[in-house]
Amino acid sequence: MVLSGVAFIPCIRVPVVSVDFNLEPVKRKRGRGKRQAKLANDVKATNGINSRADLGSWLWGGADILRGAVRAEDYQDFMLPLLFFKRLSDEYRVTYDAKLAEFGNEEVARDKMFYDHEVPEGCFWEDVRATGVNVGSKLNDVLEAIARANPDIDRVINRTDFNNPNAIPEERLVRLIEHFSQRNLANGNVSQDMLGDAYEYLLKKFNEAAPKRAGEFYTPREIVRVLVECLKPGEGMEMYDPCCGSGGMLIESYFYLKERGLDASNLFLFGQEINDETWAMAKMNVFLHGMSAQIQQGDTFVNPQFLDGGELKKFDLVIANPMWNQKGFKQYMEDDQYDRFGYGVVNNSSADWGWIQHMLASMNETGRMGIVLDQGALFRGGAEGKVRESVLRDDLVECVVALPEKLFYNTGAPGCLIYLSRNKTEARKGKVLFAYAAEGFEKLSNMNQLRDEDIHRIVEVFDGFSNVDKYSRVVGVDEIEENDWNLSVTRYVDIFDPPEPVDIQQVWDQLKELENRRHETEEKLVVYLKELGYEQ
Repeated sequence: MVLSGVAFIPCIRVPVVSVDFNLEPVKRKRGRGKRQAKLANDVKATNGINSRADLGSWLWGGADILRGAVRAEDYQDFMLPLLFFKRLSDEYRVTYDAKLAEFGNEEVARDKMFYDHEVPEGCFWEDVRATGVNVGSKLNDVLEAIARANPDIDRVINRTDFNNPNAIPEERLVRLIEHFSQRNLANGNVSQDMLGDAYEYLLKKFNEAAPKRAGEFYTPREIVRVLVECLKPGEGMEMYDPCCGSGGMLIESYFYLKERGLDASNLFLFGQEINDETWAMAKMNVFLHGMSAQIQQGDTFVNPQFLDGGELKKFDLVIANPMWNQKGFKQYMEDDQYDRFGYGVVNNSSADWGWIQHMLASMNETGRMGIVLDQGALFRGGAEGKVRESVLRDDLVECVVALPEKLFYNTGAPGCLIYLSRNKTEARKGKVLFAYAAEGFEKLSNMNQLRDEDIHRIVEVFDGFSNVDKYSRVVGVDEIEENDWNLSVTRYVDIFDPPEPVDIQQVWDQLKELENRRHETEEKLVVYLKELGYEQ
């Protein structure tokens, strides 16, 4: 380890300010892709960060250090808290130096530093780096001290045990700290929102390295864009994700406003996540993007966290990608105290329509929602079919989109998007839009991905509520009833080309010609057999 002297550092508060940057080649032409493509050209050549490729290579270099000694599914447990800690420490240095230059006095400079997070004396990156031995123990102590000083990031920055040689050998930890020491991550060295996008980039890479764990916390951002661009969050709205994973849907919604010149801070975001580690990822994600959101930890089915007077809080928009076909939730629905499941209790084999009912119960009188589910939710019968029928009879389903297969890291099964609304326009009442988007994608090495044009087409059809040949069709609820309340898109959208017309006379002439050739061949065969001494 490289040793460095550590001067006296006062106890101050450090702002979590983020910067904006995309870490991989960008093809998107609108929405967040446009923002990232533009900002990719704004990065300052500081601390060796000269390009997207350079930054991406450096970030993922941390995983290269861990490879072989740490399980791929555990990379994020060590890299993400270190990235967060490095940001706090580096931003302190820049902020304190600026105050010192402004006031020319250390005591005055310290007095002027009142920010969001306090960093206790002796708890900076340089203090850990200078330790030399028992680095994991020192790092644990430092992160615990920061967490005690900042209750809002307790169990976030200090969630990993760095002093467990069975999980991460100290030699690898030292190398990882040295690796992160190569770059200054303070706000002045990179463009706005860079760390937020860096964090998202790492999440994506972690999912590629350990895809079986990916579905627990990560929805491909192209799918998130479709959901958000159809729902169109606006200023003053309250938006809720009941199973928010790493917070991607809330963050995409924030940037939807920001990219359009609207006040993104006036979009009020709420999320709940059952998994403690994933909840911590979401908290860090929000902090590093420089935005505000209430992220609670807990089981949404058993103990929903967002209440108003003992009842479920109501939101303008609800958005989610719950785990598909979750089993064993029937009892929770039967014992529910929040009146969420009035359309019916589903069986233990799948909670999909239980999630839909929870989200409906969380919508206000003009609320709208979008959810990602397995396509089986569109047609399964039994208790699910009865719930689906009741929801359709109440005219709450607005649109169903069939997605391509292999879009998700942890399953190759094709998903679907279902949009529901309590505030349908007159033109949409009594109708459902079906869109067959299963053939629009880019094929990657191990999975598929929606392209810009695929996203744009879905959003355009949703906005226009329009019929497009072999792609979308507006259907009355009465026709859906005739189909036993089945929402399978291909029941309503004809995706097949019509058969080519058959010229009967031409076909008959061809058959006769073939028959004549057969006779000629048989006659030749008889002659050959006679020459060989074989008689019939």
